[in-house]
Amino acid sequence: MRSLVFYTIAVCVFMFLSSSCGGGRTAGTFSGQGDTLDIRHASYLQVVEYPGYTVVNLRNPWDTLKVLHTYILMPREKVYDSDSLPVGTVVRVPLQRSVVYTSVHCALLEELGALSSIVGVCDSQYIYRPAVREQLRLGGIRHVGSGIFPDVERIIELQPEALLLSPFENSGGYGTVGRLEVPIVECADYMETSALGRAEWMRFYGRLYGCASRADSLFAAVEHDYLMWKHRAQGCSERPTVFTDLPAGSSAWYVPGGNSTIGGMYADAGARYLFADNANSGSVPLSFETVYAEAKDADFWLIRYHAPVDRTYASLAMEHQAYTHFSAYRTRSMYGCNTANSTFYEEIPFHPERLLAEFAYIFHPELRDDTVLCYYKALE
Repeated sequence: MRSLVFYTIAVCVFMFLSSSCGGGRTAGTFSGQGDTLDIRHASYLQVVEYPGYTVVNLRNPWDTLKVLHTYILMPREKVYDSDSLPVGTVVRVPLQRSVVYTSVHCALLEELGALSSIVGVCDSQYIYRPAVREQLRLGGIRHVGSGIFPDVERIIELQPEALLLSPFENSGGYGTVGRLEVPIVECADYMETSALGRAEWMRFYGRLYGCASRADSLFAAVEHDYLMWKHRAQGCSERPTVFTDLPAGSSAWYVPGGNSTIGGMYADAGARYLFADNANSGSVPLSFETVYAEAKDADFWLIRYHAPVDRTYASLAMEHQAYTHFSAYRTRSMYGCNTANSTFYEEIPFHPERLLAEFAYIFHPELRDDTVLCYYKALE
């Protein structure tokens, strides 16, 4: 993570040079002073509160000397002079009608009490939250296609006040959706390289939906519990070794890079991640032979998969006999997370303390008190 000082300087220099992207009104030149929110972990987020409105700067994760987007959060009823505001996309808050592309942000908004503000979602087949699924059944929330090919006509029918979606490097824009007169909120939280950094973005989303205090309180609780588990785990004398996941069919074995969120969480959980030296923040494709050479003697092997039935030691052996040669297989030190019947992907981005507690439980038997494993469980 780059330092907060560097981030602040970069934003101050470039925020006036960047133009808004996506839908929404663009305001004019700006001068003034505000109160900067104390962002403690997020690298790509700056929130400055001025009398009557809030300015949110998103730092570009792919070019950190630039600003990805600037938003001016303006109360719904407030009349304003655009010449008195900074350059950016004006978003009327609290949002009352929004289309949310990802299940991750749907889950967070439900927890923040803003579920009624979601009128449309993408890829509804991947949403498992009961309350969201119930609204989909009742028609309170509409399915608007896939995140890659959204149904633009249906989005227009819903008359949203904002679209929440995840940006990608060199995406070339958002097609027809980007030409709508609707502000696009670029949810770049997934690019953060620390678990708490990503979770802290909930403070931005809380300000979009009129629940800033609730979001700040929730993040404070998440931060407290995460740091508590980190302190407990790192106080343990043992540093077991760990590696993760399975090959993608007959192709490469993708492992998290050493600078990925999950790689950092293994370290915070008092374990030694065997691919920590890899500087990537995303997944790294490796050959089976490379992984085996590095991880054959690892203490723990954690896998995530999506399947109608849970994986077992027997099913893994039938799938690939070579799995049985790993020490973690032989010592029965494997844990699996079946995302087909788990809310792992919906909850963990904004509740990393829950996953860290499970890692601490798995890696350090002396910490096994009343913690209940919700995501990972020992393979049978």
